[in-house]
Amino acid sequence: MAKILYEVKQNQNEHNAAFGKWYAKIKSLETLNTRKLAQHISEHGSIYTPDVVYGVLEKFRSCLVEMLLNSKKVKIEGLGTFYCTIENQKKGALKKEDYNVREHIKGLHIRFLPEQTTEENISSREFLKKAEFINIDSLLPKEEASPSPSQGGGSSTGSNTGGNTGGNTGGNNGGGGEEGEPDEN
Repeated sequence: MAKILYEVKQNQNEHNAAFGKWYAKIKSLETLNTRKLAQHISEHGSIYTPDVVYGVLEKFRSCLVEMLLNSKKVKIEGLGTFYCTIENQKKGALKKEDYNVREHIKGLHIRFLPEQTTEENISSREFLKKAEFINIDSLLPKEEASPSPSQGGGSSTGSNTGGNTGGNTGGNNGGGGEEGEPDEN
């Protein structure tokens, strides 16, 4: 089973409804760049060398961006769909003919909707079922662990479900957490 490391942090934003409450945050061990991912893929019984895998990944990246910028969605079977959404300025145009792209569009975002077919479902709920959660404090020597009665320790499968998958609304893609909790993405 996959092991998701997390730490429990207190919301320090005084202007947030969740101020003072405790939430789990993912504790990443490292970020794999394209070369490291290519090396990892080639070590999984692949007949392709890391350089060939790297070339395919780089071509995928550039073609993905090209397709998205041409108003196309890109579905990778078993993984999910990449698509774009527009973030508008808070004040829209009063009339349709007054709408101006440069004035009214704040951002263009790449979104990701995980695969949700029954055999390849990696939606938030199904992904949660596949993970084992390990509190980072349980891996630290006792004197390094931050003491807090709210944190608990050890392994807790299925705790703190936070996040969402974005869906068709263009929400966040898994970076959030509990309601009212600020997103760090």
